[in-house]
Parts: sequence; structure tokens; C-alpha cells
Amino acid sequence: MAEVTTVTGMILSAMPVGEYDRRLVILTKEYGKITVFAKGARKPNSALIGVTRSFIFGTFEVYRGRESYTMYKASAKEYFENVVNDLNAVCYACYFAEIADYYGRENLDATEMINLLYITLKALGRGAVSHELIRFIYEIRMVAVNGECPDFFTCHECGREDNLYVYSYSRNGLCCKNCAANVYDGITLSGSTVYTLQYIVTTQLNRLYSFTVTKEVQEELRLVVNRLESIVFDKEFKSKEMLNLTI
Repeated sequence: MAEVTTVTGMILSAMPVGEYDRRLVILTKEYGKITVFAKGARKPNSALIGVTRSFIFGTFEVYRGRESYTMYKASAKEYFENVVNDLNAVCYACYFAEIADYYGRENLDATEMINLLYITLKALGRGAVSHELIRFIYEIRMVAVNGECPDFFTCHECGREDNLYVYSYSRNGLCCKNCAANVYDGITLSGSTVYTLQYIVTTQLNRLYSFTVTKEVQEELRLVVNRLESIVFDKEFKSKEMLNLTI
């Protein structure tokens, strides 16, 4: 057997393979996104049966083959039981995991994405913030983590930092009131929404889900996120279809 190495990460997806095995996609701090086969994990007496499902965060002992890894042992640190026992929360969690899978790459440092996904699933489980608002926050922050977020702090046209007023689709950024007349595809935003966008991309992770917003701000966030999705994502997420059925 090849040398066993220990990785820390989150299982993004788990699929049955053959009669007893599972194919896992794990986002790890050490090696980015990796594919891992858990042999015999679906056998009733397997030590891996309870620690090889989606949304398990923990440490995993694996050894590498030519194109994938094989799991030797696993130790779960967080099961997110409040999420997996709530069908609506599971739909959101699947969507969040699929976005993490979209951005994940092998040998790309995924520490920040793992931490973001971890606190997001924790927020889903607590239920203090609406699932929809959690979705908007997560998507904006994930896009920011991966360097694709618009500039929410200066006017795209003149560089001003005050009176930001409109989000432009074509410019993928904000414009101030003075420059708004030149924007023909814009979404008018309240000052509270602009502040919320700025807060989401800059605040520490442990404070990311510490607030709620008014219905008006949440609706404006929805418009921004929907347009942002069409700009930065070049694929349709299967879990998004399932999520839409629950809304």
C-alpha cells in the first residue's frame, strides 16, 4: 500500500459505486479538491459507513493512486445533524457544496473556502438567519474569495466612494448618483444594501452571519446575486433546480 497521508476537509458529495463502495469528492486544506474512493463503506459493519456521507467535516487518512485517492480511515469532527435532518436546509447545503466543487481544484489551497462552507452550514443549522439570506451571503463571499467579486466600494465610472447608487450588469460594478444617468442596465440600490454588500465581502468569517436585513434589502440582494451568477458561473448547477422547487 502507498504511504498514508492525513487530510482535513469537507465531503462535498458522496456517490455509490459498485455494490459496497462510495466515491467521494472532498475539499481539503492540504490538496484542494480530491476524489476519494471509500471501499466497502456501504457495508453495514464498515467503520466508514457513518463518516463518508456529504457534509462531513473531519480528518481523513488516504493514500494516493494514479488518478484518485483511497480512504483508509476517517474521523468526523462535525456531522451538521441540524442540516441533514431538515430537507430544506439539505437543498441549500447541496447547492453550497456544488459551488465549492465548482471553484475547487486539486493542489489549490482551499482553506478559506472550507472555512466559509463550514460556518455557512453552521448558520443553516442554527436557523437564526433565513436560508435565502444565507444563500445570498454565501454566494457573494464565495465569489469574493475566488477573486471574481465586483468592486462594491468605488464608482466604476469616476472612482467616487460615496453616493453609490446603481449596480450595473454590463460594468459588473457600482456607479454613483452622478454617473447613474450613463447606466442603462442598472439596479437601483438603497444605501443599506450597498453597506450590506460591503460588509459581506470584508467582515471576518465569524461575523458573516450575525445580521438580518429588511425585505427591501433582501430583494435588492436577490437582484444583485442573480445577475452576478449569470456573469461568473459558466454552468447550470443541478442542485439549483432542486433548490428552486423548495422556495
